[in-house]
Amino acid sequence: MTDGSIPTGDVVSPRFHDRDGATIAPRRRRTAGGTTEPGYDDGRPAAEGSVHGSGTGASEFAWAFLWVAWHLAVLVVRHRVVAAQVCNPPDVFWPLALVMRVTGRGWIFDHHDLSPELYACKTAAPRPFITRFLTWFERLSMRFASEVVATNESYRQIALTRGGCPPERVTVVRNGPAASEIATPTSADATGGKRIVYVGVINEQDHVDRAVLAAERLAALRGRDDWEMVIAGDGERLPGLRSMVDERGLADVVRFTGWLQAPEVDALLRGATLGIQPDIHSDMTNLSTMAKTVEYLARGLPVVAVDLLETRRTADAAGRYVSTGDADEFAKAMDELLDDERGLAQMRAIARERFTSVLAWEHQAAAYLDVWRRVVPLPGGTAQPTVRAEPAPASEHSS
Repeated sequence: MTDGSIPTGDVVSPRFHDRDGATIAPRRRRTAGGTTEPGYDDGRPAAEGSVHGSGTGASEFAWAFLWVAWHLAVLVVRHRVVAAQVCNPPDVFWPLALVMRVTGRGWIFDHHDLSPELYACKTAAPRPFITRFLTWFERLSMRFASEVVATNESYRQIALTRGGCPPERVTVVRNGPAASEIATPTSADATGGKRIVYVGVINEQDHVDRAVLAAERLAALRGRDDWEMVIAGDGERLPGLRSMVDERGLADVVRFTGWLQAPEVDALLRGATLGIQPDIHSDMTNLSTMAKTVEYLARGLPVVAVDLLETRRTADAAGRYVSTGDADEFAKAMDELLDDERGLAQMRAIARERFTSVLAWEHQAAAYLDVWRRVVPLPGGTAQPTVRAEPAPASEHSS
C-alpha cells in the first residue's frame, strides 16, 4: 500500500561472493515509528517500498516504472549486478523482469500487496476492466520472475493459482522486525493507566474511525477515568478523525500523537495494554498480514481485531476476535479484557512466544537467503551474503 508520501531513493544490494544482487524501490517517508502500512523496514536486507507520486493511476505507475528502470540500468551498467528484487505495488515491472531473464540475470518478485483487491477496497465502484488489467499484470509479474517471495500462506496460494507459479518457485518470507531489535517488556514499562493503541497509517481503507467510535462506546460502558486510546500515525483521514473526536467530546479519552520516530513508538507499545486492528473484512484484509499486528505482538501486546484469516494465523490466541468490527463489538471486547488481568497476562505471554518462535525476522532469514542462493548460486554453496548500501539520488518528484 502506498502511504501518500514523497519518494526518495535508496538502493541496497545483498552481495554474494563476487557478484551482486540489488533490491531497488523508492523509499517512503516513515509513519508512526518507521512503519509504512502494511510493509515497513521488514528485516530483509533491502530498502523496499512503493511509489506515490503527484499523479494517480497510469501516471503513478509510469513514474514507478521509470524510477526503477533507471536505477536498475545504472546498477547493471556500473556494477556487476546479476540479479534484482523488486516489490509491488505497482505490478508494472515485469518488462524489466523479462529483460533481466533474457540477458541471463535473476529476478525476484517480492509480493507485498494484492493489487486487484487493494484497488477494490480503495474504490467505491471498481471498474471490471481495471481489475482484469491489474490481475493480468500481477500474473505477468509472477510468471516472469525467477522466484516469488510471498508474505504469508494466502499470498503463496494466490501465486500458485492466480499467478500460475510452480510451488518450488514461491517462498513464504514474513515481514517482521528482528527479535534482537525488540527488548523484552518489563514491569517498568507500565504507565499506570490502561492504554489502547493504534499504530499505523490513517487512510480511508484503514477504518481508524471505527476505533474512535469504539472508544465512544467504551466510555459509555466503563466511564472515562482509568483508560485512554492513543492513535499514532498519519494519513489523509487524520484531520477528519481529529474533528470527529472534538465533535463527540472524546478528547479526554482519545489522543493523537501524529507521526512518531521508532523509539517513541517502541515506548508507546511497551507501555500499552491492548492493540487494536480496526480493519474490516474484505478480500484484501482477510488475506493480508498487517504490519501493526506483528509490531504489537513483538512487544507482547494482545490484539483486538476482526476475525480475519491471516490476522488469526498471525496472532493466534494472542488476539480477541470480533465478527464484523462494529463499534459495540470492539468496545465490549476491550471492556472485558481491560478487567481481565489474568487473561491479559496469558495473551501477553502467547504474543511474545508467537513473535520469538515464529514471526521474528531471525526465523524468516534462512528462507529468504535460500531464495537468493537459488537465483545467484554460490561457489561451493557455503559463502554467506553481506549487505552493502548504496545511496541513490533523491527524487525531485513531489506530491
